[in-house]
Amino acid sequence: MAEEKKETEQKKYTVTQEDRDALALIKRGADTLLIEDELLQKLARSRETGTPLRCKLGLDPTAPDIHLGHTVVLNKLRQLQDLGHTVIFLVGDFTASIGDPSGRNVTRPPLSFEQIKENAKTYLDQAGHVLDPEKTEVRYNSEWSNALGTVGLIQLASRYTLARLLERDDFQKRFSQNLPIAMHELLYPLMQGYDSVALHADIELGGSDQRFNLIVGRELQRQYGQEPQCILTMPLLVGLDGVNKMSKSKHNYIGITEDAGSMFGKVMSISDDLMWNWYDLLSLRSNEEIARIKADCTENRMNPRDAKASLAKEIVARFHSQAEAEAAEEEFNRRFKSGEMPDEIPEVTVTAEGGTIALGKLLKEAGLVASASEGNRNIDQGGVRIGGDKVTDRKVKITSGMRFIVQVGKRKWARVTVK
Repeated sequence: MAEEKKETEQKKYTVTQEDRDALALIKRGADTLLIEDELLQKLARSRETGTPLRCKLGLDPTAPDIHLGHTVVLNKLRQLQDLGHTVIFLVGDFTASIGDPSGRNVTRPPLSFEQIKENAKTYLDQAGHVLDPEKTEVRYNSEWSNALGTVGLIQLASRYTLARLLERDDFQKRFSQNLPIAMHELLYPLMQGYDSVALHADIELGGSDQRFNLIVGRELQRQYGQEPQCILTMPLLVGLDGVNKMSKSKHNYIGITEDAGSMFGKVMSISDDLMWNWYDLLSLRSNEEIARIKADCTENRMNPRDAKASLAKEIVARFHSQAEAEAAEEEFNRRFKSGEMPDEIPEVTVTAEGGTIALGKLLKEAGLVASASEGNRNIDQGGVRIGGDKVTDRKVKITSGMRFIVQVGKRKWARVTVK
């Protein structure tokens, strides 16, 4: 039986254009794909045998909310669902209790099981805005991790070396700087990798910062006699400021539970250049349709603002409804186009010393008023709008990392980035 399985796995399948088209869609916007030829063979085998690929995404519920940056990987999973493959949404309730050391220069504090349970519920509810719940297999890694026990954990650890673990950038930096690395942190990549063994994953997805953990899973599958998974990592979405990755701490994010109007307006505030990156990472449209939209803008058959509005409607409709997306666009047009919003809005960068800047001073620094006091008078009189919303409190503090369209009166506009 084992020999028959080995022969089946080594069989070469004929790759068709259908498989290549599927691969092109899967690769769109991706950061890394390991290994492309292997994935082509998996796609060809799936088509010939009618057996869907098992596509795994593991998320540790370490925070209660999801923003658009988190949905980059979820969108890719949805594309795989639409291609007919099985999506496994893995809730890392066990690994969250350890704490992922990725990108950390200090040990992550552990979460209580109560926090993990509450966060997991929110993750599942919000992920359902992107994934098709009826086609999503939801699993918890405590199912097999708790069952390992002490003996199983030691046996798992015997399949990987300390030298390989210390090749990880995070651990290398901390080791060279004589910073502590806790033993349980060394176990984290092994436990995440073992998830792929337990689930017999064909492909695992993650952010670009998860590459090391995903490679561990691939190697452990080999150790357990399984066909190694392919790895697809997605880049970290650039936030509204056009510079930093989308993050709540940077105040440059769009939460997927925000109201439709706010979500639409924030998408419209991004630069035209960033818009195409967001199309690649956030849109569920085909490569061909996105290429047509871009060509229409390049050849002046479409105003880039209309392309951006189309993207904004798609995003709003996904998290609200098509009707709310249409209403958000109408409201945006009422506020901006009726106010004679110019086609070209000057880009301005303002420095927030100490991390914050008063709105009146920002208006002066942006060249929209002659002085901060004039800016404050405009605020008091209701003549200032940020993202289409009237601002009447001169004490509002603007923080670094924010990016928005600001309007003073009827004719002064600027797209402001605060650094």
